[in-house]
Amino acid sequence: MSAVWTTDEVAAPSSPLSTASPAAPDFKIERETHKLEKRLCREMGKAIVDYNMVEEGDKVMVCVSGGKDSYAMLDILLKLKARAPIHFDIIAVNLDQKQPGFPADVLPTYLTALGVPFHIENQDTYSIVKRVIPEGKTTCGLCSRLRRGILYRVADELGATKIALGHHRDDMLQTFFLNMFFGGKLKGMPPKLVSDDGRHIVIRPLAYVAEKDLTRWATHKQFPIIPCTLCGSQENLQRKQIAQMLQEWEKKHPGRIESMFSALQNVVPSHLMDRSRYDFEGLQTTGVPSDDGDQAFDAPSFPPAGLPGLPGGLQVVHL
Repeated sequence: MSAVWTTDEVAAPSSPLSTASPAAPDFKIERETHKLEKRLCREMGKAIVDYNMVEEGDKVMVCVSGGKDSYAMLDILLKLKARAPIHFDIIAVNLDQKQPGFPADVLPTYLTALGVPFHIENQDTYSIVKRVIPEGKTTCGLCSRLRRGILYRVADELGATKIALGHHRDDMLQTFFLNMFFGGKLKGMPPKLVSDDGRHIVIRPLAYVAEKDLTRWATHKQFPIIPCTLCGSQENLQRKQIAQMLQEWEKKHPGRIESMFSALQNVVPSHLMDRSRYDFEGLQTTGVPSDDGDQAFDAPSFPPAGLPGLPGGLQVVHL
């Protein structure tokens, strides 16, 4: 199964042109776009397989907001569906929250032309949020809760077995740091979870995909982007601050993002401090060497730069 999900089956560009040809720059763009498409398909396919996101007979409700991420999620998921080793259905769903100036015709026109089944849910959550949240305060919390409840109901009505959201790798890292800095928890945004009401499986097929790749893909595909006049207009969001921090880190230390994302998949509970996750109180000696043991008297060891497995560009500085 995994081989079919992740195989790069995107048609390759025609034979290379001479570097002296006037069309050579166009070929280079085409080649880079082809590589990007293969990478997006490979990374989404791998996430689906790793976390068993889509199963035989599923009806996947793809939440399309009008932003670049959800457009790309639908686009790539449709490509994978065409060659998946299992059968599953897709229905695109948009929640029209009645924001002033929202172009209600854009998504129906796009989805109709795409030939994918879709449903537009009309609910005036915008007025509720603006009435309840004081001017200048963050609207994301209430807006998210209202939207989530509506989408769960719609999933029931449509008979959807999975709800697909367009969060990507950068969103997941940002959420981890938001919870750590402002919530006092080592908690992230999982690629797959059971919904708050316990009745739905929520998946994030873009879990392995970098936002910069989605931005490039959206530009290439010329998706009809619809800006959000609620969260999109809030410049002082903590999430935006975290995003800027991560961008600065990546700029100064290339490879750090990959290393941090890898850390989310390699947790060692015995080397943290959560007593509910590890039985520190009942810990006893065994007399048997363990890879999970402590090296309290040793300096932390990291692989030197250039070793296999180290994210590209990451340097180790010994102090």
